[in-house]
Order: sequence, then structure tokens, then C-alpha cells
Amino acid sequence: MDFLTLPVRTQGNRTYGLTSIADFGTPMGELRNILADYSHIIDIAKIGIGSAYVTPNLKKKVDLYKEYQIKPYCGGTLFEKCYYQNKIQEYVAYLKNLGIEWVEVSNGTLDIPLATRLEMITMLKDDFHVIAEVGSKDTEKEMSLSQWRHEMKQLLDAGCEYVITEGRDSGTAGIYESCGSVKSDLIRELVKDLDQNKIIFEAPTPKHQMYFIRELGPNVNLGNVKLTDVLMLEAQRCGLRSETFYLEDQTCKLP
Repeated sequence: MDFLTLPVRTQGNRTYGLTSIADFGTPMGELRNILADYSHIIDIAKIGIGSAYVTPNLKKKVDLYKEYQIKPYCGGTLFEKCYYQNKIQEYVAYLKNLGIEWVEVSNGTLDIPLATRLEMITMLKDDFHVIAEVGSKDTEKEMSLSQWRHEMKQLLDAGCEYVITEGRDSGTAGIYESCGSVKSDLIRELVKDLDQNKIIFEAPTPKHQMYFIRELGPNVNLGNVKLTDVLMLEAQRCGLRSETFYLEDQTCKLP
């Protein structure tokens, strides 16, 4: 029964309003139970860091996500490991064998030049949907606003489906200060110049998620969400938490 007036959420095979979860080794039995109830509010599943390479029954996990119309992909750290060891061709074959249709190109650990990443995207986009991550996991490495804007625009222009803003699973790098606070001025400037529906903001905690929902509305794309938090996140998106209570009255505060 629907009787409340709530913010309108995108549904089905969404292109924005995405919830991208981070799977850091969820056991298959537990995953089946979670997806049976919550698959309709999960769009993308990142098999976190390089854990896919050592995940038991990985093909079964990939197939399970796909059974529920969730798009699985391997974390960018695995891509970077393969790049470092000159194993990209082997990585491509590995993904195809698993039936994975999405791939992340990142430079969170390695300093891979933008030109090289653009070449990688050109090579990969014929066979995969490409997501590219911007920002470093190193809290000592600061990027200027112009660098963020330039990289994100170049990556989208090269054919990426989405760009991810680095935040780590701890929310202490990239778009966050080392203490965990959001670099709000950076976020405001980025969405002035770029299509926010093409950006996935890593937001690993409910506090971070609430910030983006309040500032950018219920259909903001959010990543690095814990599987155990997806229902709470959907409640926040629907204005069913105190901090987002009046969301239906003003779904977007930014120009």
C-alpha cells in the first residue's frame, strides 16, 4: 500500500540514481539471502579491491549478481595490479571467461598517466562497459579542482559510462579530507560543469550518503555502499530518515 508522498526514485534498469555496493568477500549463502530481499535497490556490485582474484566460486558469485540484474565488476586495484605486471590482455580474457561485462580503469594506487588511461579505455570499450575512477587513495596527494574537472571530462569524452570519485572504503581520501569530512567546495564545483548523473560518488558511510542526498537529491549515484546498508540508504533517499525528512519539498539544493 502506498499512501505517503515520497521523492520520485528511478526504478528498474536505472541509468542514474544508482546504488553501487562494495563486496569484500560476502559468503555466497549470505549474499543469496541479501539479494532475495534487496536486489531491487542494488544496481552495481564491485568485488572490492583485488579480492576477486582470490574469491572462492567467483563465477558463481558473478552469475548470482547477474541473475538479479545487478552489474558485477572487479575493483580497480585488480586492474592496476595487472597493469603493473603487464597482464592486461590476460585480465581481459579473465573477465570475459567470468562473463563480466563492466571494467574499471583506475589509478588510485599507481600513478598511471591520464593519456595511458585514455588509451586503455579506447581499447576496452569495444568489449566492455568502462567505468573510470578519478583521485588517489594517498591522502598526501592533492588534486586541484581543474585537475579533477579535466580528468573527469576527458574520461567521459573517451567513452566511459561513468566516472567514480575516489573516497576509499573508509571515506578518508579523494573527495574526503583525511578526517572524513566531505570536500564540499570541490563537489559543488564539479557538478556545475559535469553531468552529475554520470558521476558515482563513493560514499561508504551513512553520514557521507546523507550529505550527497541532501545536496544532490534522492537520485544521486552512490558507490562503495556496504551490503548491510542498502536498505538504510534507500530509506534515506526516500526521505524516511530525520536528516533527509523534507526531501520531497526540495530534492536538489545545488544549481
